[in-house]
Amino acid sequence: MPYRIIEESPVPPNITPHLQKYEEICSQFTWQSARSELEGLPGDRGLNIAHEAVDCHAATAGNRIAIRWLGTDDAREEISYRTLKEQSNRFANVLALLGLKKGETVFSLTGRIPLLYSVVIGSFKHLNVFCPLFESFGPEPVAQRLQRGHGVVLVTTQQQFFRKVEHQWDTLPGLKHILLVDVEDHQGPGIWSLPRLLNEAPKTWDIPATSPTDPALLHFTSGTTSLPKGALHVHEAVVTHYVTGKYVLDFHPDDVFWCTADPGWVTGTSYSIITPLVHGITTVIDQSDFEAKRWLHILSDEKISVLYTSPTAIRRLIRIDESIWHQYTFPHLRSIHSVGEPLDPNAVLWGKRVLNRPIHDSWWQTETGGIMIANFPGQPIKPGSMGRPIPGITATILTSSTTSEAAPGETGILALKAGWPSMFRQYIHDNERYEKCFFGGWYLTGDLANMDSDGYFWFKGRADDIIKTAGHMVGPFEVESVLTAHPAVAEAAVFGIPDAMLGELVVASVVLHSGYTASEMLHQDIIGYGRKHLGPAIAPRKIQFASQLPKNNAGKIMRRILKSRECNLPTGDVSTLENTVIEA
Repeated sequence: MPYRIIEESPVPPNITPHLQKYEEICSQFTWQSARSELEGLPGDRGLNIAHEAVDCHAATAGNRIAIRWLGTDDAREEISYRTLKEQSNRFANVLALLGLKKGETVFSLTGRIPLLYSVVIGSFKHLNVFCPLFESFGPEPVAQRLQRGHGVVLVTTQQQFFRKVEHQWDTLPGLKHILLVDVEDHQGPGIWSLPRLLNEAPKTWDIPATSPTDPALLHFTSGTTSLPKGALHVHEAVVTHYVTGKYVLDFHPDDVFWCTADPGWVTGTSYSIITPLVHGITTVIDQSDFEAKRWLHILSDEKISVLYTSPTAIRRLIRIDESIWHQYTFPHLRSIHSVGEPLDPNAVLWGKRVLNRPIHDSWWQTETGGIMIANFPGQPIKPGSMGRPIPGITATILTSSTTSEAAPGETGILALKAGWPSMFRQYIHDNERYEKCFFGGWYLTGDLANMDSDGYFWFKGRADDIIKTAGHMVGPFEVESVLTAHPAVAEAAVFGIPDAMLGELVVASVVLHSGYTASEMLHQDIIGYGRKHLGPAIAPRKIQFASQLPKNNAGKIMRRILKSRECNLPTGDVSTLENTVIEA
């Protein structure tokens, strides 16, 4: 279905987007010049994420609010850059007291609590690797990641420790220290009260000389049939965080930013913590899970100017009656951004209609460490597209043989020219898999896409999600985008199942908007709608009605689980699967 290009105007008009002249800035951009915009450690001692995110701002604007934390019980806490520097210094001293060595890994298993942010920054200061875990993980995925990531320290709550770790601690010989965030006294050998340790630790710390290639972040990404993959990132990644904050999220000095991602997800550390702090702005942290009216209050009451969220959250917001939206005003909201999976065109247009702000989709992966392709504020938006590469990134579409570049409009493997600062440096314990990600100087993303004549990229699906039916290659996203334009369909997930005649049969699992009830008549209506807009070769031949779709903690639809269930096959790694879905 064709959608018109949105020519975006700056909102408010007195703020000029940083990337007004896309082609000119991209042609002149170098990563070295971007690096020179960061301060670096004093005395030319290298590049450390913690210094760029906190200490340099504490020296010049220490009273500015770094983090505005909103608790589930209406509690509030505002943490200044000066306070965050002192608290993270204390945590670095705690790590020194415990005898941690450079490069050893600190894990967290907490929700969005104020102490977490001192732990993250303090780990960088002590030159340890930080790795977050989802609070909803069960004992097995927690143990898997602690073992594969060589966890030496685990920061967690008393309940999480005794429910998920204590009974299997003897299988984790490398795990030396448990730091409990919610007890006042030490609990036994190796089980420490973090508040007590912090209170006793000095509030000064000199960050050691830091090489840009010193490891800093470890993020696990789920495998389909194998163990989760651990992608390792280095301190130099902060250059990508800075550049994407400037050009994609378009940060300005007085912004109040809200990234709704859980800290267990790579977006939650890269864009809820590091990127806004590097730009010296205020970032809002909400402890609660999604609740529609709470979100509306936060957007309005906290004067959010830039929002970064997931397509799942946006779809839930769309399900709110528009009359409720009109009860709120958002005069400070300048731009809205989406990440996690492709955003269908109707959602982009909904933002323009209801909020007078189109939603800017963006694309990246755990492995890329930062946003690589985006729709930029101040630039034309093509609804449904991934957008264009950020300055410094060369992207292309390679043919399935990866030996040549595809023609405009031809679907192939999305590839990035290797060498950007936040590129992952290894899969821990799996060098062979890491090497297979690169070919001829390109990083092969595993995503299928095409590029149009204007340089915009269009996502088609993961290579292993593509459906081969009756000689056609069908990308799930293009079918889902059409189905969600049907007035009854709130969400859709499309997958293929084996079929003797067609090769694969296109199946769609759909969640209905409130007010609609599953029926054979509605089933046929959705089938007919798909055939009308997609043609009989691509349209789904089977519709399943569902109350919810399986999603991971990042809100990404897990199509392989739907396919596995339909075909009675093993579902693979489901450690990141959401336990619950909170309806709007």
